Amino acid sequence: MSTFQRDLSLTGQPPKSLNVLQKISTIVGLAGLAILLLACFNLNFPNKTTWLTVSLTAITLGIILFSYGAYKGASQGIKNDGVWFHSISSRGFWAWVAGLSLTGFYIVLYFFPQFLGLRAEGSNTGVIALFDPLSNFLSGNPASQWFVYGTLYTIAIFAFGIKFIWKYRHNRYEKLRTISVMFFQTSFAFLIPEFMARLNSESFKLPYYDLKNIWPLNYYNFEQYRVDEFISAGTVGLILLGFGIVSIFIITPILTYKYGKRWYCSWVCGCGGLAETAGDPFRHLSDKTTMAWKVERWVIHSVLVFVVVMTTAVVATYLGYDAEKYWLTKDVFLNGVAVFLTLLFVLIMVFKRKELQKDAQYGAVGYLVILLSLIGIHYFSNTQLFLFEAETLRKSYGFLIGAIFSGVIGTGFYPIFGSRVWCRFGCPMAAILGLQQRLFSKFRITTNGGQCISCGNCSTYCEMGIDVRAYAQKGENIVRASCVGCGICSAVCPRGVLKLENGPLEGRIDSQEVLLGNDVDLLKLLNK
Repeated sequence: MSTFQRDLSLTGQPPKSLNVLQKISTIVGLAGLAILLLACFNLNFPNKTTWLTVSLTAITLGIILFSYGAYKGASQGIKNDGVWFHSISSRGFWAWVAGLSLTGFYIVLYFFPQFLGLRAEGSNTGVIALFDPLSNFLSGNPASQWFVYGTLYTIAIFAFGIKFIWKYRHNRYEKLRTISVMFFQTSFAFLIPEFMARLNSESFKLPYYDLKNIWPLNYYNFEQYRVDEFISAGTVGLILLGFGIVSIFIITPILTYKYGKRWYCSWVCGCGGLAETAGDPFRHLSDKTTMAWKVERWVIHSVLVFVVVMTTAVVATYLGYDAEKYWLTKDVFLNGVAVFLTLLFVLIMVFKRKELQKDAQYGAVGYLVILLSLIGIHYFSNTQLFLFEAETLRKSYGFLIGAIFSGVIGTGFYPIFGSRVWCRFGCPMAAILGLQQRLFSKFRITTNGGQCISCGNCSTYCEMGIDVRAYAQKGENIVRASCVGCGICSAVCPRGVLKLENGPLEGRIDSQEVLLGNDVDLLKLLNK
């Protein structure tokens, strides 16, 4: 009797046991984590530089070797790889253990760093003291909880980025954008701010500035203390402040028009980089229901409106009324914001009204009324905004959205909610780039419906909860505000149905018309 197993399973087979290399790499990685855990319990390592090097090297090497053991013998191309059979990637027991452990670590790191050894006076202890040698080497300062966070964040993107490249080695686009997020996280988010801190002295001080963070993601960039730091830093500070303003009104709109929001969300952003690399095993867990989509639209755009109101209020509070001293007075600023928002709304409703569904049109009108009303309230109430101090409003946002949502829930619960829950529901940068992409961008994902076999890989692996297969079956181009252009749907398609494009549509055959059996005049298209 033949022992060859025949079945028609579309989800793949249950995962095989770990091979020898994966078992060794697991031990190596856990050994590195054990050093950090012992440091958390105030074990005093005699030579912190050596032990920190051993720990971080072991963690990185463990992840890389595990990935190599998983993909070295596998053929190129994406399969289901038994993701629904693994406890960690199917909301099983180990998924909840990982989610609760990561969440607990984030809560302690964010709000109770003293338990990790951070000291306001005197030398650090615990795990934060273990990172002191690296922090002193880069910036000349002792480590903080944010330095520990940034170091582990960068290592995760680097190590899991190598894993991602091996997994998607058949796709050039995926390799390039992964290298891009690894570069921007390592250089712009981690190393450059630390080097900038080393340049500080008693007479010269550069503010901490992650150059790849753009408003509204860095909602704090235009607070008074930040502006004062930019001004006190002289020419360099003014250049950084000017870059922050130019990036909002010039750089971002141009790049989004040409390439969609993917230039930032999938090529530059650190949050997106972590979601794509460390969060890749959990991308299929994203909620793809219609209800989730409706909640997503309202929540993320509400966050954006809140950021606009908060930023306007914070900036207005430190502006004066003396027009002879400064041209940018409180009155000029508030009136300018109101006129700009109104003009933007009118232009969208006049030229792009058809792009918006009825509920989106009603929502836009409602949001505009709310914005103008709150700006008006702030105009007549000095520092009060809707019964709250502007600074109180900012701190509340920083706690609820910046810390709890983006850090604790958005990252800690990768194994439960999927890897892009922050990008889908909470990120104001994703919201404003999504609006530009939906209304003005040349970017889209084209489909060839005649080649679609309805395997569903595209929809399964879409981390933004988009039903890609529905578009593919109709031969309809995918133009969605939530799409981050990661290209995974195209990478996992076995028939080459999906393609990321920025070019014009003129002179092309309308695939939807062909699919519907309409008579297409090919000569007319060719003569355009």
